[in-house]
Amino acid sequence: MGSANQASDRQPGPRWESLLTELPGVGPERSDQLARLDLRTVGDLLQHRPRRHEDRRRIAPIARIELGESAAVRGRISALGVKRFRHGRKSLFEIILEDGTGRLHLRWWNAAYRKDQFAAGEELLVYGRLIDLRPRTMDHPETERIEPEPGESVHLSRIVPVYPLTEGITQRWLRTLVWRTLEDGRLVIPEPWPSGLLPGRLSRAEALHQLHFPAELADAGRARERLALDELIDLQCRLLERRRRLEIRARAIPCAGDNRWIKPWLARLGFRLTQAQTRVLREIRADLAGPCPMRRLLQGDVGSGKTVVAAAAALMTIESGRDAALMAPTEILAEQHAATFERWFAPLGIRVELRTASHKPAPPDPAPAPPELPHLLPPRDAPEARMVVGTHALIESSFAPPSLGLVIIDEQHRFGVAQRETLVRKGHYPHLLVMTATPIPRTLGLTLYGDLDLSTIDELPAGRGRVRTFVRSADRLPRVWAFVRDQLQKGRQVYIVYPLIDESECLDLKAVTREWDSLRQTLDPFRVGLLHGRLPPLEKERTLDAFRRRELHALLSTPVIEVGLDIPNATVMLVENAERFGLAQLHQLRGRIGRGADDAFCILISASRTPEARRRLEVLAQTTDGFRIAAADLELRGPGQLLGQRQSGLPAFRFADLARDLPLIEMARQIARQILDNPTIGPDEPPSP
Repeated sequence: MGSANQASDRQPGPRWESLLTELPGVGPERSDQLARLDLRTVGDLLQHRPRRHEDRRRIAPIARIELGESAAVRGRISALGVKRFRHGRKSLFEIILEDGTGRLHLRWWNAAYRKDQFAAGEELLVYGRLIDLRPRTMDHPETERIEPEPGESVHLSRIVPVYPLTEGITQRWLRTLVWRTLEDGRLVIPEPWPSGLLPGRLSRAEALHQLHFPAELADAGRARERLALDELIDLQCRLLERRRRLEIRARAIPCAGDNRWIKPWLARLGFRLTQAQTRVLREIRADLAGPCPMRRLLQGDVGSGKTVVAAAAALMTIESGRDAALMAPTEILAEQHAATFERWFAPLGIRVELRTASHKPAPPDPAPAPPELPHLLPPRDAPEARMVVGTHALIESSFAPPSLGLVIIDEQHRFGVAQRETLVRKGHYPHLLVMTATPIPRTLGLTLYGDLDLSTIDELPAGRGRVRTFVRSADRLPRVWAFVRDQLQKGRQVYIVYPLIDESECLDLKAVTREWDSLRQTLDPFRVGLLHGRLPPLEKERTLDAFRRRELHALLSTPVIEVGLDIPNATVMLVENAERFGLAQLHQLRGRIGRGADDAFCILISASRTPEARRRLEVLAQTTDGFRIAAADLELRGPGQLLGQRQSGLPAFRFADLARDLPLIEMARQIARQILDNPTIGPDEPPSP
């Protein structure tokens, strides 16, 4: 009876969802400081991932510590005191520590209050970095008094975590708070998944203990993997749930077409589709005829022919009496697509409409029957289906298509997830084809587009010239310009790309407006055009048309040309300050050349002399495989920079590493399917405290 009363009198402990203010020592001020680290609950605190760990188990003799080395030492205080400077406004508290092999000076600037925390003769454990040899000195080390019967050390004599911090929070205070919370026997750490789904894996409680205070450094790695798996399973469950909700709620619009326009269009193209394009079109047609709205990601390397596939999908939809809409991220790309579709579709009598901030469509006139193909017109009593190409203007309320059957998003990584959904809601569950010319590593594909079916065009059209890439330092520019002039004299055309429009006071980078006059002199008598995003739309169109007609020999531009341009005679791409671009973006720029039968040359000029920048650019010189390049870019820069964190829709992972965790992502997807296929599966019940 007594033990039962003791149990009932026991105070409840902290829970996973408890606010940090419920922990001892965390008042309003501390709570505000922790909130700056996005730590608000006990669960947040225990998932605050250490930046690194320090092995403080080995005690080094003072005499053997090397300059710049971080080490743990043990010794006795032989002297201590405070020195004051500048009429008492500055102070230095100093301890002299001896261990029999040498002396070590420990210094704390403007911390005179610490003199009351130590006494001569006391024995200390110290961890810090040696900053001087004469005398041997450490500034602001961590210390711990050695008691006659020491308890378990939190900060020394073990592998300790080193955390990301904010102003007002010290490593020692935060480490103590995490330790106390983990060691609280009343704490209940919930298991999010049944243990049977994770055979051989640590429990979440074990993983959190080993994440913060591992017995060996390898234990922290295993803990990270378990906690990363939790994040990835949760994400995959949400992605698969979204797809399954669509399959349950939505009936597909029949848009597979009847071939009355596709067959003559293919006959007029002037080239045969590759086997990869044909395979992908079969997948798309099956989706357009299926019971559930298509949700498909089409990816392929630069120049692989995604636009032709998109056009064929649009024709299937228009044959079915429905509108098709393509959204591109920039006006230049939208204008290029509109011109291409107009060239392809006008002979079929299909209206192509351009909608951007600068192009507001006029009310349409009835399209006359093309004399050479009168039998291809839809019946007179059927509504006129159309192809609409635009930018973000397609999201505006003024765009209200009466019968939207297919939405195509080009360069999806440039758009936010919400923007994609806004366009899809313009119709009643239209089909969706998402295209990207930035090859996506499988880790990103499964994580970012896990609710989409994947089609890959893994074959380039035949008859393309070889593209060679060279990395050159800025001092080689005279020879590079001589090579460019030689190519111009052979009748070729050249792209020249600088990172900025205008000169920046903060960045030592070349800008197109500043280099414009100088470049015209360098390449005289060849004519140079100027293109950047702030030019009026009409001027941009005129410049691009002149370059296509070879009235301009070189095009000086910002990266606005990285997608959409297809000019076979342009065989040289020169990129200045190439170190400022991501590998995937440089690969996109390089994709503007090599579109004809002639060999092409991409020259990357780097002003950086760091080995890291050079190694990164050499990846492009070694391969033209966009998937290998994207994987390297992911590893070097992370998904946020590769895709744009805000646009990508990627969650802010604490533990998952998309550059390395493909096995975990694939495992998480399998586990998520098991969970969704068996609704009776739930998390394990936590043990009672």
